[in-house]
Amino acid sequence: MSDAALPTVAEVRAAAEAVKAALDRHLAAVERRSGDEDPEVYVAFNELAAAAEEYDELLYERYDEVTPFEIPATEDGVPYGGPAEPTAFSVLIRRDYAVAEPQRLVAQAERVAAHDRDADLVEGAGTAGALGVLFGEYEPDEIASRYKEFGLEEGDSTLWITAGGVVPEPGEWLAAPFDHADPEHVLHRFDVSSVFDDELDDEDDAELEPLR
Repeated sequence: MSDAALPTVAEVRAAAEAVKAALDRHLAAVERRSGDEDPEVYVAFNELAAAAEEYDELLYERYDEVTPFEIPATEDGVPYGGPAEPTAFSVLIRRDYAVAEPQRLVAQAERVAAHDRDADLVEGAGTAGALGVLFGEYEPDEIASRYKEFGLEEGDSTLWITAGGVVPEPGEWLAAPFDHADPEHVLHRFDVSSVFDDELDDEDDAELEPLR
């Protein structure tokens, strides 16, 4: 990189001053916060995170140096805006499946219903009824590990660990369990998708491509 493309000394200094100002605003917001989830604290946190990231980038480009700052962020780049030390958390899971073999799915449900009086499978209910019986009998993790036995085809999946301040009261969110999934409160997420395998295959193909 040429010197002309490097950030100027003044730009790096200005970024450092921006971090100092953001630190002051964050501390002031924390000192006057009204509760564990005060929105002003979250705003100040995100501003501090953005300022620190900008300074870190300019410092590295200009001087090849880094800062000790580490701002938590999810894998998709959304800045973390939840409690610094969460005292509660939620686990949100989504797994997609295609019904590849409906007959196998229904047959497995019929087998369960034949040995379990509590498994209510109405005759002719089809795949919708079969899914109710199977997920009522097996844990989701077991179905995920044995999906082919149930005539299913695996799709994408994701798991989010989201931070919270307190455990909600029993029944509080059951009416709308997924309405409050805030990406800024995600501490960790784990994604599984065939698209990642495709990307690795493309990279391998590029490495094997002969030079001309």
